[in-house]
Amino acid sequence: MVRFKNGEVEAFEELFKRHFGKVVNFAYQFTGSQPRAQEIAQEVFMQVVKAAPRYKPQAKFTTWLYRIATNACLNELRRPEHRTSRRGLERESAEEGEEVGETDLEDHGTHQPDDRLAGRELADKIREELSRLPGNQRAALLLSRVEGMSYEEVAGTLGVSEGAVKSLVFRATARLRRELAEFVGDERD
Repeated sequence: MVRFKNGEVEAFEELFKRHFGKVVNFAYQFTGSQPRAQEIAQEVFMQVVKAAPRYKPQAKFTTWLYRIATNACLNELRRPEHRTSRRGLERESAEEGEEVGETDLEDHGTHQPDDRLAGRELADKIREELSRLPGNQRAALLLSRVEGMSYEEVAGTLGVSEGAVKSLVFRATARLRRELAEFVGDERD
């Protein structure tokens, strides 16, 4: 990013190639809409271009990038048409045969049709329950569990303390565990 800030256009192309797909996947996991995830990722990289002159490498580039992406996703959730038209995450892109992304929640290793159907149903249920999480819990969970960020990185991305991140992830995980217990069977029984 520093190279791009200093005028190297090729550096932006490299950043784009390296991170665009990951941002699309994150936005998809957050919004449940592949077309909207593509739009959000494009908006994120437009903001990267606009912010380049002011960029200061105080944190990892990915922390800064995901802060922009998280804010864009949270803004998407605040849009009136998002709240009224969508009660849960849809699987529009998967049903239309498009690739879902690197962290598709289905188990593609199973070969039995019944197993694949059960895996798809579970993935749908997980997406539905993710969509019901408050935005800050969803962001913390996706950044830590799906994107593999440390709590420290998530805290920097969300602009909260590490303790707040731990609490957000704990509450999101507990809620998902509770909501999915009957679907997958509660292993504590």
